Amino acid sequence: MMAATIAIKNGHIFDPLNEINGDVMDIFIKDGKVVRELSSSEMKDAKVVDATHMTVMPGGVDSHSHVAGAKVNAGRLMRPEDHYKWIRKKTPLTHSGSGYTVPSVYLGGYEYSAMGYTTVFEAAIPPMEARHTHEEMRSTPMLDMGGYLVLGNNWFLMRYLRDGDIERAAAYVAWMMKTHKTYGIKCVNPCGVENWGWGKNVSSIDEANIHFEITPRDMIHGLCEINELLSMPMSMHLHANNLGHPGCWETTRESIEIPENIKARTDIDVEWAETKVDPQRKQSVYLTHAQFNSFGGTSWGDFESGTKKIIDYVNKSDHVVMDSGCVPFGEATVMTGDGPAIHDLHVLTGNKWSNTDVELECGAGVLPFTYLKKNPVHSVQWAMGLEVLLGVTDVWKSIMTTDSPNGGPFVTYPKIIAWLMSRQAREDTFNECHKWASDRSDLRAVDREMSLYDIAVLTRATPSRAIGMAHRKGSLGVGADGDVAIYDIDPTRLEVNESEKIIRTFQNAEYTIKDGEIVSRRGEIMAIPEKRTYYADVKVKGDGEKEMLADVNKWFKYYTIGFANYPTPEKYLSNPTPIKVNGGR
Repeated sequence: MMAATIAIKNGHIFDPLNEINGDVMDIFIKDGKVVRELSSSEMKDAKVVDATHMTVMPGGVDSHSHVAGAKVNAGRLMRPEDHYKWIRKKTPLTHSGSGYTVPSVYLGGYEYSAMGYTTVFEAAIPPMEARHTHEEMRSTPMLDMGGYLVLGNNWFLMRYLRDGDIERAAAYVAWMMKTHKTYGIKCVNPCGVENWGWGKNVSSIDEANIHFEITPRDMIHGLCEINELLSMPMSMHLHANNLGHPGCWETTRESIEIPENIKARTDIDVEWAETKVDPQRKQSVYLTHAQFNSFGGTSWGDFESGTKKIIDYVNKSDHVVMDSGCVPFGEATVMTGDGPAIHDLHVLTGNKWSNTDVELECGAGVLPFTYLKKNPVHSVQWAMGLEVLLGVTDVWKSIMTTDSPNGGPFVTYPKIIAWLMSRQAREDTFNECHKWASDRSDLRAVDREMSLYDIAVLTRATPSRAIGMAHRKGSLGVGADGDVAIYDIDPTRLEVNESEKIIRTFQNAEYTIKDGEIVSRRGEIMAIPEKRTYYADVKVKGDGEKEMLADVNKWFKYYTIGFANYPTPEKYLSNPTPIKVNGGR
């Protein structure tokens, strides 16, 4: 279907990539792209949206969410009680759907769209399970998508990096990205998850794992080096070791220091949209769900926020970007490729638990969870997630997430926005929390209240730039995708302490526009747009791939599937959209 021509008139525009901060302007979209203007004849046929007294932002971009794949399905199976708490009925246009913390694929797409989001990236795709993950992403409506390939415990990479064969390792990563139609490198508890297959873990970044005898430090440095050697569109996506344990901030701090001398390099074959802010990423590492990686103390008895040391380092460094992993309280489903971390949580809580080992590649665990305001640790975690966002001086270095559904489901994003914008809203929540929230964190002393411009940076501009998509996402510059969110907020009359109004408004955008078509209005789905699946089509120089594939074929005897059934054909993707990457030396 041909994208509509649309004119958005008189809105207050918040477009940080173009340094537009609430100016009253018009936005024009033609053939799915933002254009400078429409001719008189084009205006006669254009759909006109009156955005007077409203807030206009680019469509939301979520650079880290768990929305598709085997572990997400395991979460759905483990939470039958989850499915009567959030239901969307079938309409002549839409499917029915259910699920609160782990919604069905249809419902997930509709709810993201209702909030004004148009682009979401799946945070962890095991190579062996890529076909299934793509099937679920294909069935998720409304959203342009992509995913990150889990490689931090991969047998081939552990061998190659242990032996110092960076060229072969890079050729392998390039081949894997094309083979499984994935977008970026994900590293989860490097070397530790492989140990978990033998009931073990690693306790420090310099402890070598068994069998392969390679350290997390080696893996983190190697994967960051490969990422830049190949000129991947996004930074290496890091889930640090010891996540979720008191004192883990020290491991995290050491981990993000490792690539500080690796310069970000992005030789991506794209045409940049017009932006005033440099759209290219500056970072060589993306620290994910920083709250879970920043626990302080030495035990649960003296547990406290450890975010300050991480924030201080990020404030003085240019090679790190991070997302927050906020905890908004309530029901959650914890799911991660960090199998031992989930088992530890199972032992701690007694909650039901599932675990899987993905042969030669990675593992995962799933556990239902509830965050309570009166729980001392949970209350500190709530404060920590907000500290990560409010404490970083340069808002362009942080991204708002809940690590959905680990800290909480993505539908709670409006609550996070309300807390960020209003100190009074935070104070009201402190008064409902265990006293540890104020005694063992620095949040209560934070006066900062974020503006709508800051929120647009956290939820649009920074995530799009961090994943190398600012040439088309998170921007209203000429040439960008015609993705727009319009909220019924008059910035000139906004009272930041009206938290319930802010939550309601960001929960259901007045309009969500994708590729120039109105797809959602006040929570009602109006159209099902065509979607895209992005992946990195990486080209390496020389004969390295041929030699690497000979080695892979030889080692494939350890897999339980045949080599011919390993790749993910493009037919599993909805509108496959390769990002051409010319990597290699």
